Amino acid sequence: MINLHCDAIIPDGPMKEVSEIEKSITTTYKKTIWSKFLKAVDDFELVKDSDKIAIGVSGGKDSLLLAKLFHELKKDRRRNFEFKAVSLNPGFREEDLNNFKNNLEKLNIDCEIITTNIWEVANEKAKDYPCFLCAKMRRGILYTKVEEMGFNKLTLGHHFDDVIETTLINMFYAGTLKTMTPKVSSTSGKLELIRPLIYVKESDIIDYTKTNGIRAMNCGCTIEAGKTSSKRKEIKNMLAELEEKNPGIKQSVFNSMKNINLDYVFGYTLKNGK
Repeated sequence: MINLHCDAIIPDGPMKEVSEIEKSITTTYKKTIWSKFLKAVDDFELVKDSDKIAIGVSGGKDSLLLAKLFHELKKDRRRNFEFKAVSLNPGFREEDLNNFKNNLEKLNIDCEIITTNIWEVANEKAKDYPCFLCAKMRRGILYTKVEEMGFNKLTLGHHFDDVIETTLINMFYAGTLKTMTPKVSSTSGKLELIRPLIYVKESDIIDYTKTNGIRAMNCGCTIEAGKTSSKRKEIKNMLAELEEKNPGIKQSVFNSMKNINLDYVFGYTLKNGK
């Protein structure tokens, strides 16, 4: 049974040759994707000399693009770093796994796939709302494996819209003001998580994926529809409606997380708990 909240992207045609796809990143999508990726890398110093970076690849549109962006970044000989794609198989159906592997091969992405039974465990132990447990398990296993493989950074495919949606989800449903940051230390402190797509809009990633004929996975989730959280979908739909009536409202939400005036909040907490 497929999780219905994961929207599939229908490509405009067959997948283009990898050379053409790579070229499009620095030509067709130079302004909307490549330049914004570079800006985030430079603004927040996400990639430094001697870094060993693991790219978390789920098989979806965001992470497949992220892997190709790092391929392009590696061509800059002034940057001295290593990278490798790493993926968790939480229990994909065979057809989804084969499609994922086919995409990796056609896109020339060298990826280590770690097989797990996360979906089975999450569905068994949290029958009503397994998504929270699933996400927690995936993070824990991925972080541990990446650390064991000797990487000091893990890059994730969260984009501009993810930042905005997370901000509002926390405000509306958790009663807290926080969002996704460009970089943050993992719980163990041995790994730094980085998000180089935070300036890149989801609509541009979708356009890149469709135009290049990439049949990315939606989420592949085998958990029964109706058991998954719909809060992010609700927020996404609300933002789309607001943006249509008030162009620029998403950018305002994004900017607000960089312009917090502590003189005008009731209280705040720092890392040390004060």
